Amino acid sequence: MRLGIVSDIHCNIASLDMALSRMGHVDEVLCAGDAIFQFRFSNEVIGRLKEIGAHVVLGNHEEVVLSRGGQRVREQPDVDQDLLKWLSERPKRIDTVIDGKRITMFHGSHRDCGEYVYPHNAVMKEFGNLGADFVIHGHTHCAMTHQVNGTLVINPGSAGQPRDPWNGFRSSYAILDTQSGEVTFDVYDDPVHKPNSVTS
Repeated sequence: MRLGIVSDIHCNIASLDMALSRMGHVDEVLCAGDAIFQFRFSNEVIGRLKEIGAHVVLGNHEEVVLSRGGQRVREQPDVDQDLLKWLSERPKRIDTVIDGKRITMFHGSHRDCGEYVYPHNAVMKEFGNLGADFVIHGHTHCAMTHQVNGTLVINPGSAGQPRDPWNGFRSSYAILDTQSGEVTFDVYDDPVHKPNSVTS
């Protein structure tokens, strides 16, 4: 199967739609969190993810909006309450089997959705002990793959708020072929954030 993987959209519907268009036919879409901002909801982004039946996990920005501190965002008159409810029902972690492959997805790490994990971090080694063929995460906005024991860790980068210095601060998403295990990244110019206009 061909899986499209996005993360860290941050309310950028134009970039998400560009990613979905560029990836062509995929059997499933997975979103590794932070579809919105902690101070702003997006009916368009959440509506699109719901419309296409995407597998979505909550990121640290969703956690804030759905917490007591996010009350002002949730009560904005233009927020679609049905979409907000749909988002609130998404899990923090997904453990599933797709095409016979065990896939685990969360935003930052299995310990904390706000944890930044890079290949050199000690916690990366723990990803190889989760019993998954593929571990998908986001949060860093930097695209990468990393093999840990028998587990391939995938971070698609950001499809909405580019911060990756290794690709010239451009948006990206990943395609996973579950049979071959091949991961390809597509890097594109974000229609909202021009290259090098977004810094960490």
